[in-house]
Amino acid sequence: MNELEAKNIIDQSGLVTSSQTGIHPRLAEIVGRHINTPWTQPLHQPTVDVYQLLEKENGFSDGQPFILDSGCGTGKSTQRLASLYPRHLVIGVDRSQVRLAKSGVGSGIFRSGNCMLLRAELSTFWRLLEKNGRQPEANYLLYPNPYPKPGHLSRRWHGHPVFPTLLAISGKIELRCNWEIYALEFARAVQHATGSIVAAKRIAPGKGLSPFEDKYLERQQSLFSVEVAAEITDSFRQNRLPG
Repeated sequence: MNELEAKNIIDQSGLVTSSQTGIHPRLAEIVGRHINTPWTQPLHQPTVDVYQLLEKENGFSDGQPFILDSGCGTGKSTQRLASLYPRHLVIGVDRSQVRLAKSGVGSGIFRSGNCMLLRAELSTFWRLLEKNGRQPEANYLLYPNPYPKPGHLSRRWHGHPVFPTLLAISGKIELRCNWEIYALEFARAVQHATGSIVAAKRIAPGKGLSPFEDKYLERQQSLFSVEVAAEITDSFRQNRLPG
């Protein structure tokens, strides 16, 4: 086996490789800056359009509690969550038209029963939820892109300028990943932002919530979860309110 073949096996396995060996040394600095500095980047207009369509089609008006599947990929995880929470509307959001098309999503919004899928850019979608006072009962981040290069910390959700908005709009947050450093960083970022200690835990679910998780379970990889209680995000949201 040559070096290229070995690299391809590692890539196909889904295991994350990185020169970073622990929590990023600049994590506290970056989270603090995002907490204390308003983010003013313009909103992504196609996402604004689909959000307005969601409001127009009464996506929130019936008072039904909703759950977010943030970065839902093909939408298979959204469908699984919808079956687990039949009394909730479960909204899957992803920016990839190619991935969503695998579940029949073209343009606009796809809905089947209590499962809804839409194409949108998450940092704008989350900001629109905050602006309009919409709060999911739970927000799932299932296997986000780990951006494993140390210089890409700002692309990970906990190092991104939208991180305070993620905390402010959420009820319970559950992050799952197969890179322990990502889980440890996310937990530490929550602590830096809220003052509350949360843990990154190794998990061994009997069945995956997403196709990624199914694949990693089948390959007996280590999986990790960070759960942030709604009480923590509620407190953060109240402290974030003007005045």
